[in-house]
Amino acid sequence: MKNMIRIASFSLVILIAATTALYAAVGCDLNDPDKDVARLFPGSAGYKTLYLSIDKKGGDALLKEIEKRLGDKFQGLFETADVPYTIYEVLKDKEKIGYIHGVNQKGQYGGIQVFLALDLNGIIKSFYFQKLTSKAAKELRDPAFGKQFEGLNLSDFYKYDVVSAKAITPGKVESVRNPAPDAESDFKSAIRATKKNLILMDEFVFQNKYLNEDVPLPRPLP
Repeated sequence: MKNMIRIASFSLVILIAATTALYAAVGCDLNDPDKDVARLFPGSAGYKTLYLSIDKKGGDALLKEIEKRLGDKFQGLFETADVPYTIYEVLKDKEKIGYIHGVNQKGQYGGIQVFLALDLNGIIKSFYFQKLTSKAAKELRDPAFGKQFEGLNLSDFYKYDVVSAKAITPGKVESVRNPAPDAESDFKSAIRATKKNLILMDEFVFQNKYLNEDVPLPRPLP
């Protein structure tokens, strides 16, 4: 009888641990940081890794502020306040020359990981998908698609509504073309992930460089 109780107790512990892991916050790291940093920042000489979260930075108040700037509510395992964000601070001659940061985003058929390489002013140097499950993966991974994001910053994305996928006011983001019209959902997810990425970097790294801008909001959040 005692053995049966021990077995039942052990099974319960395993079940709880598995359930906790299943519902744990999901972070986003580079698959091969050494190679990826060298590829995205040719001539760089190393990097530092920073680990941050909304929960530790400002909690629910910060989460609401980020949602307001995004123009959409955070949802699911990819967007809880305790999600760990990994930021790569890129170095050359011991000086910072830029950052790399990725975010998870729900796509039509699975998770999407969008990484941005940014200069010290938060301007996009490179955009790429580390993970993409999509019928249009070939078209969306084409370098020509990612090149459309180069030179954009958070100011440009403030003018774009990520929910309707339409411009709030005329801007550069609306000129980013979807190479696969039959994958509109994944295209919208990529745009949303990019805006979210830039907002998080503004909060975590750039000391709210773009916070005081007049942000056009498409609608009040529920």
